[in-house]
Amino acid sequence: MTEKIRRFLDERRPATPCLVVDLDVIEDNYRNLARLLPAAKIFYAVKANPMPQVVSRLATLGSCFDTASRGEIELVLGEGADPAMVSFGNTIKKETDIAAAYALGVRLFAFDSDAELEKIARSAPGSRVFCRVLVECEGAEWPLSRKFGCAPAMAADLMVKARDFGLDPYGISFHVGSQQTNLGQWDKAVGGVARLFSILRERDVELKMINLGGGFPARYRADVPPLEAYADAVMEAVRTHFGNAIPDIIIEPGRSMVGDAGILQTEVVLISQKEAGEDKRWIYLDVGKFSGLAETMDEAIKYRLHTPHDGGATAPVVLAGPTCDSADILYEKTNYELPVALQIGDKIEILATGAYTTSYSSVNFNGFAPLNTICI
Repeated sequence: MTEKIRRFLDERRPATPCLVVDLDVIEDNYRNLARLLPAAKIFYAVKANPMPQVVSRLATLGSCFDTASRGEIELVLGEGADPAMVSFGNTIKKETDIAAAYALGVRLFAFDSDAELEKIARSAPGSRVFCRVLVECEGAEWPLSRKFGCAPAMAADLMVKARDFGLDPYGISFHVGSQQTNLGQWDKAVGGVARLFSILRERDVELKMINLGGGFPARYRADVPPLEAYADAVMEAVRTHFGNAIPDIIIEPGRSMVGDAGILQTEVVLISQKEAGEDKRWIYLDVGKFSGLAETMDEAIKYRLHTPHDGGATAPVVLAGPTCDSADILYEKTNYELPVALQIGDKIEILATGAYTTSYSSVNFNGFAPLNTICI
């Protein structure tokens, strides 16, 4: 937790649950990533944290933006982004939204199917396009399904078709899974993309770009390699498989850009046992899966916690949210222990919650307000 956030919480005492985001941390993360990967263009994944203040700070720094919807495009343009620095990176788009993005000046679009390519050709003629391919996600704490991407052989055929449609077949993208801890996955994925470059060159399609996606982690309970290790692994993979003919490189950081910039303060609403003499306490918080902690689904993302009684005796707990939904349990199987001195009304800080919290918060589920987010 930064001193800036600590001071804000102590002096302002905002009502909980409340996410506080330190914009200076985000700026430091951006500058650090740009220093470590100077050959890459940074397209911030807006979905990670779409707060206007976050977007505005990154736009001021010269960031490009990976957007998932018309709403996100309008957001980043409204905060000063140049449309030439915006990618419509969702492979599932309404044709009306493609046309709207094109009218706003966006000229870079993702796809992974024949039907999506046809929509882009009709409503964004002449645009640059990149095809997303399926890759392995083993090692990711938040793995991605087969919802996005296509087989490499299909991607090759689609890029030829893109050329024939009058589009610019710009490149290939992939995503090795969010919170990826296996650095070798980038080497496998980049190797596959390099083969696609060669195959398409033989079909008179000269690709120019590789989009490495996201996957760089934030630090939760488990330690992760430093960002320097990821940058080294990524560039080593690109050099190994492309030699001196290195294409344009795009990266789409989200979690690693904003995750450690946020602290979510929550209040203990209830402490109970399910039967007399049971050791494990149930700790109910005023925040849960439906108000920002959706990534605790299947207990995938395991957040670090800070309480006012840290350092004292602890005992095992189940952590749950406040809603009348039986799925609103954060951690039951994962071993969490909290101080036995913890009381109803105590505040708990959930660390590294700057990513995928605000953007996942529901609107008025059970009458609970969306997660209050303050950028400082």
